[in-house]
Amino acid sequence: MGEQRLVWSGEAQEYEGFTTWGSPVAIGEAGGVGAKASDLLPLSLAACTAYDVVVILRKQRQDLRALEVVTTTDQAPDPPWAFTGIHQHFVLTGAIDDRKAARAIELSESKYCAVAASLRSTVTLSHSHEIVPI
Repeated sequence: MGEQRLVWSGEAQEYEGFTTWGSPVAIGEAGGVGAKASDLLPLSLAACTAYDVVVILRKQRQDLRALEVVTTTDQAPDPPWAFTGIHQHFVLTGAIDDRKAARAIELSESKYCAVAASLRSTVTLSHSHEIVPI
């Protein structure tokens, strides 16, 4: 079990979050300092799935040199602007078997990622990938 903290700076809408390990995360309003709070949800999904993909591909001895995940989101048009869809596009760089990359992403999203498991009943999750050879 983890514990996270959020502390308001006392100024406008500026906050500092602290992860389970005590690392700071700046959070703020649009145009301010830090991440927009609603950006943290798709970023959490991207980080969670990326972690799994790296672990899986390394175990399969794939030559993964870089990984970037670009998320695009759909939200309801009215408050509270709930997320309705999150698409993740994985850009993998290296000598990687396409089928192994696809399977690693699928396993992460459907089986291992806690964030995906938490979202899947209310948000449509999708993904795509491309491999950039070295």
